[in-house]
Amino acid sequence: MLVKIKLCMFVEIKKSMIKSMTGFGCSSYISKDKNFNIEIKSLNSKQLDIYSKVPLFIKNHEIEIRSIIAQKLERGKIDFNISVEGVEGEPLVNLNHRLLIKYCEELRKVSIAINEPLTDVLALALKMPDVFSSPEQTNENDWIQLLENILKAVDNLNINREHEGKVLESDMQMRVLIITKLLEHIKPLEKKRIENIKERISRDLKKNFDESQIDKNRFEQELFFYIEKLDITEEKIRLKKHCGFFLETLNERESSGKKLSFIVQEMGREINTLGSKANDAEIQMIIVQMKDELEKIREQLMNVL
Repeated sequence: MLVKIKLCMFVEIKKSMIKSMTGFGCSSYISKDKNFNIEIKSLNSKQLDIYSKVPLFIKNHEIEIRSIIAQKLERGKIDFNISVEGVEGEPLVNLNHRLLIKYCEELRKVSIAINEPLTDVLALALKMPDVFSSPEQTNENDWIQLLENILKAVDNLNINREHEGKVLESDMQMRVLIITKLLEHIKPLEKKRIENIKERISRDLKKNFDESQIDKNRFEQELFFYIEKLDITEEKIRLKKHCGFFLETLNERESSGKKLSFIVQEMGREINTLGSKANDAEIQMIIVQMKDELEKIREQLMNVL
């Protein structure tokens, strides 16, 4: 029996702080002769992994930048990039002409001295140290302005995360409510399930034994113990409580991806036990639908902060 559950996607809920680990933020500004572009994006990850790419003249602030990102973003695979160009859009790199010429002259001298041909002097000279140089390190005022824009980019990413989080929250809430509705559809099937078990056992006994050999009192006693072992009342109660706890946790002030994952594990345990004890085809079909919804919740939780 396939149970069709219809629920509105946009169920009214309290404001929560569920955040996605996926997001993007950027900021840009012009300082003197330099045009700064800051980009930061994040993907889901079990830990905090920060990959940063900053110009050489900002390297002395890189540890501080990484610390800010770690504090504000908590978890995820973070890709952070600062690019700097001249105001005309050209790369902000200086070529030391005098040093480059000197390298070329010295390379030619070495080539003559060892009597070995040197095919591309310029290509080798361009790879030598200090041929290219970046602007000098930022002063205090430049750093304050850069820091403000880094924070702006990170805040933009967090806004994007919150927007994605609302979509995830709505979807997960809908699926938990579907599971609770499916749980209600099991109740009317339980009485029929018990009758089917009694009928099947009684039929098998009559098929294999003479009726005069069957002790009816003993049969009723053994049947009672057998049915008691298959009772699913406790599993249903626990699953319903876990579903309620999941919805409560969704409404907490802080995003709780790991906590929600633990609750889903408990929900899965109860659903599996229901399936193993059901001993009924119709109930098993409902259990399969529950597992399908729970798996979709698990997939969404992989992206929740």
